[in-house]
Amino acid sequence: MIAHQQSHAGSSLAWRTAPTKVVDVGGRKWVYRQLGPDTGVPVIFLNHLAAELDRWDPRVVDGIARRRRVIVFDNQGIGASEGKTPPSVEAMARGAVAFIQALGFAQVDLLGFSLGGFISQVIAQEQPQLVRRIILAGTGPAGGTGIDKVTSVTVRDMVKGALTFKHPEYYLFFTETRNGRKAAREFLARLHERTESRDKPVSIPAFIAQLKAIHAWGQQRPADLSRIHHPVLVANGDHDKMVPSSNSVDLARRLPNAELVLYEDAGHGGVFQYHEAFVKKAVEFLEA
Repeated sequence: MIAHQQSHAGSSLAWRTAPTKVVDVGGRKWVYRQLGPDTGVPVIFLNHLAAELDRWDPRVVDGIARRRRVIVFDNQGIGASEGKTPPSVEAMARGAVAFIQALGFAQVDLLGFSLGGFISQVIAQEQPQLVRRIILAGTGPAGGTGIDKVTSVTVRDMVKGALTFKHPEYYLFFTETRNGRKAAREFLARLHERTESRDKPVSIPAFIAQLKAIHAWGQQRPADLSRIHHPVLVANGDHDKMVPSSNSVDLARRLPNAELVLYEDAGHGGVFQYHEAFVKKAVEFLEA
C-alpha cells in the first residue's frame, strides 16, 4: 500500500517502517520515503545500479536521519516510479532535479552512491545553486578508470551469484577476505529488515538503460570538476572493483573543496561495511 504525499515525517520513523509516498513529477507518479527531522536542508539519497528504495542500507539511512531530514526516491522508471528509465546520466540528473523541485525544495544536500554519484556530479554542474553539500560514495568521474567495464564485472558476478545461490552484491560490493565476507552477509541480512510494503524490483529494461548510461559515462571525456566549488566528501573502500578506488582519489584531487576517506579491506560497499564510521563522518560533514 502506497501512502499519498504528506507534509512531514516524524523523527521517530525507522527505515523499515517509513511509509512510501507519491509525488507527481511531470505528470507521472514517483515514489519516495522521508524520515528524520521535519526541518533543515534535506539530504537527497541517489541510488546505485539496479537499486530501488529497499537496496539502501538501513543503518546508513537511519543513522543520518537521526540528525538530518533524509529523502530517498526512485528515479524515473525505477522501482515503483512511473516512466521510462533514460539511458544517460545527464537525463537521470535532470529527473532528480525535477523530483527535488516537485517537493518544493530550494536547496538540498546530495548523497550519491555509485551511479547516484555520477548523477550528483551532473546536478552540481548544471544546477549549482540547488546544492549545498555533496557526499560521493563508491563513485568516480566521467571517463574514470574502469567505469566502462562495469557491465562485464556486474554480469560476471551475477552469474557467480546465481551459481552459488548468493546475491550478486555479495561479490560486487565486498572484498573476498574474511572481513569482507562477514560484512557482505550482514549487509544483505539488513536489507531484509523491512518486511512490509517493499518496493518493486528494478525491471530488466530499466537495468539495461542504467548499464548503457554507466558505459557512456565511462567513455566520456573528463569534465572540468574545478567548477564544482561545493564542499564534497568522497568515500569508498580501498579495494573497489566496480568503480576502482583510484577514481575516488582522482575525484578528491580534482574537486577544489573535497575530503577523501578510504576504508581498509573494503570494496564498492565500503560505506555499508563501515556504516558506523561513515554515518559519523557524513553527519559531521553535513553539519560543518
